[in-house]
Amino acid sequence: MTSLKRIGVIGAGTMGQAIAEMLGHKGLDVYIAEKSAKNLEHGLRGIEMSLDKQIEKWALTEAEKKVILSRMHAVDGLEGLADCELIIETISEDLDAKKDVFRRVGDLCGEDVILASNTSTLSLTELAGVARFPARVIGLHFIHPVSNIDMVEVIRGLQTSDDTFQRTRSFVEDVLSKKSILVYESPGFVTTRLICTLINEAMHTLAEGVASAEDIDNAMRLGYGFKHGPLEMADRFGLDAVLAALERMFRDYGDLKYRPAVLLRKMVRAGQLGVKTGYGFFRYDEDGDRI
Repeated sequence: MTSLKRIGVIGAGTMGQAIAEMLGHKGLDVYIAEKSAKNLEHGLRGIEMSLDKQIEKWALTEAEKKVILSRMHAVDGLEGLADCELIIETISEDLDAKKDVFRRVGDLCGEDVILASNTSTLSLTELAGVARFPARVIGLHFIHPVSNIDMVEVIRGLQTSDDTFQRTRSFVEDVLSKKSILVYESPGFVTTRLICTLINEAMHTLAEGVASAEDIDNAMRLGYGFKHGPLEMADRFGLDAVLAALERMFRDYGDLKYRPAVLLRKMVRAGQLGVKTGYGFFRYDEDGDRI
């Protein structure tokens, strides 16, 4: 089984940056594509800032930073990914936009190139349906912060081949040194489905005045060993992303437990999205640390 060494990343937002940086740490060449030169420059700058923060914490040296950055290759459009062996799409959770990407990149790449999506809620089968050779389409759902979470959901769509799955799983476990969790396609998969339900219930609990945001999070952190409580998790995911995930699961499952809390809708309308805006259930500085 050939190893995958040239990895394409489509999208240089928060997840794209984190995935690309993690791949660079693992010694892989990463080719990053964005829809505009401005977005691409912003993404590469974000990766460099992340590495600088690690240097400040004595977790990285200047020499290591230079080596990792040398593995980051900005490409001009999706055409620059044609020679990659695995391509990971990380753009926003917009089905039409993702289908357009899979249609275009599917036409560019050979049958043996694996096309993966980092989607947390959308249908891999539907994405594969627009791609040439749908058997090579699979889901790779990384969780933020990517470098610190030693688990990846590997999602099989209806047409995903055994060969695609085995090659992808081997890449996750042998190259990335992360535990792969096999998931058969279902809205929200495992992690998003369970954590968003918990977050939604925490918001209902807060809105009902049962306890303060601080105490709700402390109850789960101290009582059940969570690193962050559910409300701070929502802030770190982005309240808009949580709302989008819940709305899609509510639409697909039709179960009331996925109906987004009114408080969540209000906060998204107010632009209180969590870490990305500096204010959600809690306040955050520019580095994403709680104030």
